[in-house]
Amino acid sequence: MTDATLNTGGDRPGSSLATQDARTKRRNRAEARFKAYGLTAILIGIFFLVVLAVSIIRSGSPAFTRTIVGVEFTITQPQIDAAEGELFKTKAYQTLFIDALKQQLDARGMEMEFDEDSIERLLGKVGSTLREYYQANPGEIGTPVSFELAASSRVDGYLNGRLTRDSVKDSRFLMAADLDLVDALQEAGIVRSSLNWTFITGTDSGVDNPGGAGIGASVVGSFFMMLVVLVLSLPIGVAASIYLEEFAPQNKFTDLIEVNISNLAAVPSIVFGILGLAVFIQFAHLPQSAPLVGGLVLTLMTLPTIIISTRASLRAVPPSIRDAALGVGASKMQSVFHHVLPLAMPGILTGTIIGLAQALGETAPLLLIGMVGFVARGYPDGVVSGFMDPNSAMPAQIYTWAARADPSFYEKAWGGIIVLLVFLLTMNIIAIILRRRFERRW
Repeated sequence: MTDATLNTGGDRPGSSLATQDARTKRRNRAEARFKAYGLTAILIGIFFLVVLAVSIIRSGSPAFTRTIVGVEFTITQPQIDAAEGELFKTKAYQTLFIDALKQQLDARGMEMEFDEDSIERLLGKVGSTLREYYQANPGEIGTPVSFELAASSRVDGYLNGRLTRDSVKDSRFLMAADLDLVDALQEAGIVRSSLNWTFITGTDSGVDNPGGAGIGASVVGSFFMMLVVLVLSLPIGVAASIYLEEFAPQNKFTDLIEVNISNLAAVPSIVFGILGLAVFIQFAHLPQSAPLVGGLVLTLMTLPTIIISTRASLRAVPPSIRDAALGVGASKMQSVFHHVLPLAMPGILTGTIIGLAQALGETAPLLLIGMVGFVARGYPDGVVSGFMDPNSAMPAQIYTWAARADPSFYEKAWGGIIVLLVFLLTMNIIAIILRRRFERRW
């Protein structure tokens, strides 16, 4: 028997494992460069993500605030009787408001001259608001009442710095002289900023009233659409995936189906909108701009994504689970529904929620079925009307605001993007929680 000698240097005499040769050094340098490239790419992505988030928040945050003009005054019964006796009743109430506003400015040593037209440009139809209030609350007559009236969007833009004196051009919406009154009201503390609940819970307004625009009705429309997508896409997508992955024979027909499913996942979303217009509106005569039609179109668009993700989840379950179930006497269906499907459920739920999030942010299919052209100015009366009556959706509402000429609607559009992103982030967080909750490791 001969002793084996350990050759620590390979074929090159004099080399050692403790020292790195030139080839090892080059490989280590290449690995270090690759790590640096990856870290740089991650930092660049984070940088652009932060820039995008800051831009969205900075541009959209003004939509969640509004400028309030707070005035406290008392209207007596004789004044009410005199106002109701005049021909232009709302104008009489507006005159009472102007007098009260002048008294508050005079009490602070600020004498300002302004007329009814200036108040209407700054605050809108104040007389109508006061008249409706006192008709609904007759017990408040003769007692001090504090009114908080929303200023126009142009006044709000002026106080936020978006509108300057140099850029103001006299029009029926705002006069340059009106800004003197705004400055005086701000100095007197009558003007303040508050949370704009109207934007969150309100409905869309006309093109001349960006300050009264809200996204609440569009959120309801998106909710009904997502219900349709969830009820249809989840069972159909899961059932199709189970059949193709577990029961379907491997032949040319199933190969053709799989190829077409993969191709449908890459089809532009506007194509599904054209299909929905032709099938659901022109052929089936379903109501245009209805959340039901939008949900059906988005279901067609979401199904390929759910099927692909569900099949990947089913394929990730180890074959030994199926073999063990079949080995103890379970049928094919029992092994799938009692063992494979529960283990694949986290991936299935994650894929479904991601598909719903994708559908929630789609705008192009809604263009073709009329949800962009419809102005949602009211909430649905019930569940049936929520599905069947015309309504809008969050991405369609954002598109509508961005297309309007008034710059104030841009703030509303950015604010709507923030609301939409909150919903999308919430859905993705739910997907992560479900995966971590039900995930099992083998």
